Amino acid sequence: MASIEEIIRREVNPFDPTTFKPGNFWREKQDAALTVESIHAEAIAEIASQLNQVAKDHRSRTVLLTGDSGLGKSYLLGRLKRTLNSKAFFAYIGPWSDSDYIRRHILRYTVDSLTQIPEGQQDSQLILWLKSLSAFTKRTLKQRIFDDSAWDVLQSDRQKFIRHLKNTYKQAGIYNADSFFGVLHDLTDPELYPLACEWLRGDDLSEESLKELKLKKSIESEEAAWEILSNLGRISAETQPIVLCFDQIDDRLAFDPQPFFSVNTTIHNDGLKNLLVIISVTTSNWKRTSDRIQMSDKAGIHQHVQLKRINLDQAKALWQFRLQPLHEQANPQPTSPIFPLSQQLLEAKFPGGKTDPRNVLILGRQEYQKFKDSIINIPKPDPDPVTSSPEAEFQLIWQDEYNKVKNKITKISLLSASELIRMVQETLAALKMQQIKPKLLSGKYAGYSLSYVEQNHKKIGIVWTEDPNMTSFVHVMNACQKVVQNELCDTLYLIRAMDVGKPNLTGNQIYRQIFQNSRHHHIKPVLSSLHTLATYHSLVNSVGSNELVIAGKTINLDQLESLVRKCDIFRNCTLLQELGVVKKSISHQPEIDLQEVNKYLLSLVKTQGFMGKNTLIQNTISKFSQLTESKIDQLIQQLIKAQKIKIVNPDAPAKDHLVCYVPQA
Repeated sequence: MASIEEIIRREVNPFDPTTFKPGNFWREKQDAALTVESIHAEAIAEIASQLNQVAKDHRSRTVLLTGDSGLGKSYLLGRLKRTLNSKAFFAYIGPWSDSDYIRRHILRYTVDSLTQIPEGQQDSQLILWLKSLSAFTKRTLKQRIFDDSAWDVLQSDRQKFIRHLKNTYKQAGIYNADSFFGVLHDLTDPELYPLACEWLRGDDLSEESLKELKLKKSIESEEAAWEILSNLGRISAETQPIVLCFDQIDDRLAFDPQPFFSVNTTIHNDGLKNLLVIISVTTSNWKRTSDRIQMSDKAGIHQHVQLKRINLDQAKALWQFRLQPLHEQANPQPTSPIFPLSQQLLEAKFPGGKTDPRNVLILGRQEYQKFKDSIINIPKPDPDPVTSSPEAEFQLIWQDEYNKVKNKITKISLLSASELIRMVQETLAALKMQQIKPKLLSGKYAGYSLSYVEQNHKKIGIVWTEDPNMTSFVHVMNACQKVVQNELCDTLYLIRAMDVGKPNLTGNQIYRQIFQNSRHHHIKPVLSSLHTLATYHSLVNSVGSNELVIAGKTINLDQLESLVRKCDIFRNCTLLQELGVVKKSISHQPEIDLQEVNKYLLSLVKTQGFMGKNTLIQNTISKFSQLTESKIDQLIQQLIKAQKIKIVNPDAPAKDHLVCYVPQA
């Protein structure tokens, strides 16, 4: 085994900057081994108590969770899900793109989360919830006598299933009962389950899909979305509670808090059962926002949980958990569980004895790097790699987030039209497009569109719709036709990966009139373009909640936009190329963009100062799993030949080679 100093020389800094950015707890798995149980233990106990009350009396409650930036509110939500998922169903709900669609947004995110499979389970939360309904758990005398399973019997007969649920919940006031209970039955059919989930989450399904589900229409309005969400609450009185966790919504509340808190009040006024609503916001933003919320809506908050700062013993424990994997590899074992850090560093940095987890991790990263540089015994390639390379660090954070998005978003239709157009709007703003205005279209589908002005002063319109329903497509095309007829823009772009219907359909005919052989264009987006837009959208949301840390500092939106331009993040996004807002790539992009791999290699080496070549290869494989070790080694050799990195101990055995970044003139 190697000494701790040898391990530190070759390994990546355990205080990885990508861990400073929290997010959706169904997308980002938390390591229980890194949890300091005493941190925010009081807050967890308070929220767990509220959850227990909901489980007992089935009366919905709302908890406001506040705390300063860096205290770990988003992490706490993930910890609640991890520890209490056996007692409740958890839904993560991020910021909405448009307050006009807030109820559909909540339904979509709730159903998306319910389709996730909890740890240790084989069924999704949605199926576990369905099986736990009183209609299947309360057995009649006849069923007990014949030892019959209500679930198995009813699962095989759709009409009997619907009648049974209608009879069981006839006093609950179920909206559109036949359709709703029919979709619940379709959830039990593996072939229909995906379609049933899409209908429940509010997708505008095609006529063929609706026919398969024996339905006439999709969930088309805010009112219908709310009724379906209410149905979930109305029949859930005797199941485990559903916990709705609203996270990273500071920006939306700062802009217009009333729509959200009106929805929260409606949850309680409409008698939705068995819900625990957790609203996570920063303390400063809550103070600015609360005066703009009606008193009747404030009454809908049942408990205010304020996160407290942590003490130095807890800070030390955070360091210990991060360093433990390195210590376990060492022989002999370090004398201190936080070597190469020390208690004195904490006391000097935080003389008041209190701080927040983020600052503890930032300090750990900086001091660990200083020690690592000190034991290399050759001149440092950079005065301070940790703090002087924000672009390199941003590249690492971007690649980490991109991989999460890529694994989560497997098709474009998973996102609503309002989310898609919001992502385009944010990206155009980062690229310095002027006069960006939402809702170019008029009417029901206004939220599917925007306009902006190019540098040549031409006004560009964008409409993005992936609704497979051809009736909806007709309405969108009619709205586009009005834009063209009224000359509301110079060029109109339709973004749509779905087909545009058969030639004999009205929607297709209008589409051809507008977008064929004209100055208006149809762009068919590829999934990788959406991954790029969604990754940037995720980072924008983090900035809005003061949760994005680059080079030890929390950055704002202007700084984020500057970074994406400096790093040329959008250069390979074909959607933006076709819009003409970034330069088109001359050559065809390969399946693996080796330039992106090279950027990652350079960024990782630059932020680490020094690291083992084998460690560099393994970290790169974790981000670009399609590449082999030999291919990555080949790329490293090319970077060495180009004098961008170098081997600092060439006479050592190959397995012990250390690499460092070579500053460019």
